[in-house]
Amino acid sequence: MQDGKAEIRVREKRWAIPVGIASIAAVVLLVASRPVDVSGDGEAELLREVNAHGGQVLLSGLMQVLAFLLLALPLVYLFRAAAARSASVRPQLIGLVVAAPLFLAASSALSIGVSNEGADNFLAGKADPSLTPKEAREECSEEKQDEGSRFLLDEYEPAKGESPLRACEKRKLQDDEASEAVAESTLAPIVTGLSLAGAFGFAAALLYSGLWAMRTGILSRFWGSLGMVAGIAFLLGPLLLVTLVFFIYFGLLSLGLVPGGRPPAWEAAEAVPWPTPGEKAAAELEPEGGWDEDDATRGDPR
Repeated sequence: MQDGKAEIRVREKRWAIPVGIASIAAVVLLVASRPVDVSGDGEAELLREVNAHGGQVLLSGLMQVLAFLLLALPLVYLFRAAAARSASVRPQLIGLVVAAPLFLAASSALSIGVSNEGADNFLAGKADPSLTPKEAREECSEEKQDEGSRFLLDEYEPAKGESPLRACEKRKLQDDEASEAVAESTLAPIVTGLSLAGAFGFAAALLYSGLWAMRTGILSRFWGSLGMVAGIAFLLGPLLLVTLVFFIYFGLLSLGLVPGGRPPAWEAAEAVPWPTPGEKAAAELEPEGGWDEDDATRGDPR
């Protein structure tokens, strides 16, 4: 915050292009990191696919690692830009901003080993299921009662001569065994801890940076608010698209490719808050030459 305006402009201009490229590249990597052939109905089928496509799992994990490392650049850039324009931004939170994506990258790296170890243990029959055949049968009976026999037939796709209820029981037992195989992996607790710390830290960093970016004027009210929403959306898988859209926009903004250019606060190197709706309406009603004395007293009954 003690930096001069000229120094702030120089620093931000120097990092603008790397940050823009990193932001967009990270989104591309995250979208492309989901292996096409590694999917399945249930945990057991997923681990079989992991075992059969180990190369794709490795590539997918490495792409996620690189993506989260790249996201550290725009996140730090946004936070520092807001901190340079307001003394109210807490500079000590830079530790959280840096650590969160690093934790996510470490979690993605270690999860490769967890998935492979879990798949090996499951296929070797080394995992101990926590679900008993009786409990599996009861769960399937409840599903049949609630959803109907047709649901079991469509959901569990029994083999020829196999009843839908039996196919359901078998799937549940296998999925439970597969889940236990992953949970019992050597690095599973570390991956869980890093993933949770990284996800909540990343959400908090986006929420805080988006708020102050909006308050200082380096992001519009819409995009600042979307940045805050993107932090929450990061924790919710189905809404991850919001986070990706925000980083695509911020990448384009950093590269100077958005219509209208960057908000005035960037060039001013100081806070240029956006007018409130009331201030904006008052400005629109004000005559071009401003208010004169006759305008101010017009309508006065005296």
